[in-house]
Amino acid sequence: MLFKLAWGNVRRAGRDYLIYLLTITLGVTVFYAFNTISLQVDVAGICDPDVSYLLDRTLGGLTMFLGVVMGFLMVYANSFIMRRRNKEFGLYQVLGMTRGQVARVMALETAIVSGGALTLGLLCGVDLSQLMVFFTASLFKTQIANFRFIFSPDALMLTMGCLIAIFLVTLVFNLRVVRRAQLVDLMGSGRKNEAVKTRNQLLSGIICVVGAVCIGVAYARLLHDGFPISAPHDEIDAAMMQFEITTGLVTLGTVLFFFGLSGLLIRLLQTLRGVYWRGLNMFTTRQLAAKVNTVSISMAIISMILFFAITSVTCGMSIVSAMTGAVERVNPVDFSQTVMYNQTAGTASDADGNAYEFRAPTKPVDIVAGLAERGVDTSKVADRTCQVDVYHSLSTDQLNNGDKCAFGLLDMSRRTGKELPGGMNGSDADTWGLDVIRESDYNRLMAYTGRQQVDLGADGYVITCDMGEAITEFYDAVMSQGLTFELAGHTLKPAATKVDTETSSLGDSAMGSNSGTVVVPDSVVDDANLALNYSCLDVNYRKDVSVEKGDKLFGFDREGGTIGSEIFDEKGHNIAFWGIGTLRSEMFYQMNSTRGLVSYLAIYIGFVLVVACAAILAIQQLSGVADSSRSYRVLAELGCDDRQISRSVLAQQAVFFLFPLAMGITHSAVALHVIIKLVRLFGGLTIGGMVSLTCAIFLVAYGGYFVVTYAMSHGIVRDAIRVSRSE
Repeated sequence: MLFKLAWGNVRRAGRDYLIYLLTITLGVTVFYAFNTISLQVDVAGICDPDVSYLLDRTLGGLTMFLGVVMGFLMVYANSFIMRRRNKEFGLYQVLGMTRGQVARVMALETAIVSGGALTLGLLCGVDLSQLMVFFTASLFKTQIANFRFIFSPDALMLTMGCLIAIFLVTLVFNLRVVRRAQLVDLMGSGRKNEAVKTRNQLLSGIICVVGAVCIGVAYARLLHDGFPISAPHDEIDAAMMQFEITTGLVTLGTVLFFFGLSGLLIRLLQTLRGVYWRGLNMFTTRQLAAKVNTVSISMAIISMILFFAITSVTCGMSIVSAMTGAVERVNPVDFSQTVMYNQTAGTASDADGNAYEFRAPTKPVDIVAGLAERGVDTSKVADRTCQVDVYHSLSTDQLNNGDKCAFGLLDMSRRTGKELPGGMNGSDADTWGLDVIRESDYNRLMAYTGRQQVDLGADGYVITCDMGEAITEFYDAVMSQGLTFELAGHTLKPAATKVDTETSSLGDSAMGSNSGTVVVPDSVVDDANLALNYSCLDVNYRKDVSVEKGDKLFGFDREGGTIGSEIFDEKGHNIAFWGIGTLRSEMFYQMNSTRGLVSYLAIYIGFVLVVACAAILAIQQLSGVADSSRSYRVLAELGCDDRQISRSVLAQQAVFFLFPLAMGITHSAVALHVIIKLVRLFGGLTIGGMVSLTCAIFLVAYGGYFVVTYAMSHGIVRDAIRVSRSE
């Protein structure tokens, strides 16, 4: 009997359950699909267990996050349904049903709708997981050899368990409401109407303007200061404090803006009398003002959440795109090994307590010979290698005395009138000047990697840099303006006008390791007696040597470099230590892993947050329309046209959906401007495609909720008008 009643109620009140059904269905779909990641990775041909493990661990935490969000939305949506059905539940009690029976009917209704959402969500989730296989393969740059249908019993059980847990929480909430509610309140709930309360217009306007000013000041501070990561090393703490102030200002400004928006809206429209008194504009404005008063805080919070969602999706995907574009350019060889040299002299002790002397070297280390001493014979995989020795722009004595460097960035900035790129202030390149490399070493590397060589003449120079546009454009200005530099009695003149980024990588790296190196004639290095900074050995495997065989020789297992110990000269002095050994295959592997992980995180978080915001707005607006149903009934009794009433409802829905979105987009635009400027240090950041992706997500999720909300609101208003006319 109770089940039959519950089933009939669900069929009759299906529209009231639509938002609840849509939200839970989307949640189940995403929940199941993203928890089949291990199967997707397998089908996509990604055989590396590390990738699967990393994704599983990361998405495991996000699964808990989505579960909490789903739980909140289910309870929130359920509260709307309870308010809509209060009078009906009170009528049941009048007819003789106990509160326990009413509670069981409610539980059965929730179970029926949740079961339907679970079934529909699982069907969509299974379909989505098949499509995500191709998406996963695209992210990780793999080919699908044997596609097969995937279904995960573990993901199914996890999804069902999560939904059951949320259902139980919702059930407890409903039972609590039924037990505490008085019959007179339940029966009179349909006669309640939201009071149209407006704040003092002048005060509201001032508050709104103050909020806008706070937001503007925060924008100006962020555009001027940037993110703390771009600050000099000794100013990080101060920069972090200023960033926290900026964050507080934009948050406070957003809250104040929406808090005072109602009064400002009325004041602005009242000044436009032709608009204010036209049709139902006065009624619509008053309704908006009343609702903004009650949901101003939630609108501010939703704006900030949408800001985070937009920024995370757009920025995360764009950074991955920039990194992917750079990986081929900054990894010119199969393997590279660095050696870092000492700059000072003194004594130290090893792990056994034995004392030894360390000092600056007088000549470069032969890296090939050093590797051979440690059992790594490069001749097994390469017929020849190429070692590049990189120097400071000062001698050892000059470095220790703190003399002015020959190629200082601050000096370049002053002479060119071009501002230093963000993140370069306080860097080693500014403190010690740009590194220097011999022309012969550079040309030997160019010949080894099949790139164009340079001819500097007697006193020419070129600047190389394999990092982002922000830095290379700075060096372009240095050379195009013809800046000269004095070094060891030589007046060096630029032999080019632009940095050739394609020939600037001295060794393998993830995002580029050459932040600025000056190529000069060999005689200049000899005459200046420059101090060695580091050496880099570059190795390309023979055609008959596979990548796997070559990588195995250098002992890589994706956990770090080859060697990590000191290097001594023939007299027993410590002169250097082994730096990082880098494999091109390792860089591509890491890039693919990063690409996949960041993309999944960005899309997952973005979609969940957008759905959460849209669902909250939808439920708020549906509750507001239900509370104001008597007002629409009165309008119909006064002879208002149905189309006028529908346009009023649409205008209200549009304001509440679009205003937080507009604020979130504005915040994101400013933040992305700063992020793009920062990321240009490492590579060009193109957001056009990612903006399109973000818009698509918003169109499907956010726009879909808006359409459904308006349709349901229009139905509630239409029912109210129908009741009025039938009477």
